[in-house]
Amino acid sequence: MTTEGRLEAVVLAGGSGTRFGGGKLTAPWRGGLLIEAALAAAFAAPARTVTVVTGADMAVTEAARAWAARRGEIDRLRLVHAADHAEGMAASLRTGIAALPHDTAGALVFLGDMPTVPHGLARRLAEALGEGAAAAVPLFERERGHPVLFAAELFAALRALSGDQGAKMILDGLGPRLAVMETDDPGVRV
Repeated sequence: MTTEGRLEAVVLAGGSGTRFGGGKLTAPWRGGLLIEAALAAAFAAPARTVTVVTGADMAVTEAARAWAARRGEIDRLRLVHAADHAEGMAASLRTGIAALPHDTAGALVFLGDMPTVPHGLARRLAEALGEGAAAAVPLFERERGHPVLFAAELFAALRALSGDQGAKMILDGLGPRLAVMETDDPGVRV
């Protein structure tokens, strides 16, 4: 399957950061904001656009817009609001996938609170999709990480998710159609 020019990135940034005490994604981190480091990884991916899914903290919208403008990437930024964000991660994932262009071949899903994702990893995941995988994930010390790349054939299943869960069950059901990229970079897990 050719994916050239038809990959999209989605950054899930709709959570409230309750365990953090709120404002997690706009908290200071290494001279910037936590969300900015996640955005840098997403914008480094081989994606046409980056869709940031907001929810509980509207300051994330302004932070994402300001970051993209400073880097000359405002034309690649798409902002969508998950009105049902309080439901949990599935709401943000559903909203992000539903907002993608109809010709999207695959979506790289990043988490807004994972600032140390290695920038070259998304390209490796995209290669697996081009070789026929339905999804691709990084693996660090035998545990799956992020970003996760989903082929368009999985979008309907992603839009059907509910609750505070991600796509683990979908990935578990793929068997050999799940490409696993081992990495020695812990940034895919934290």
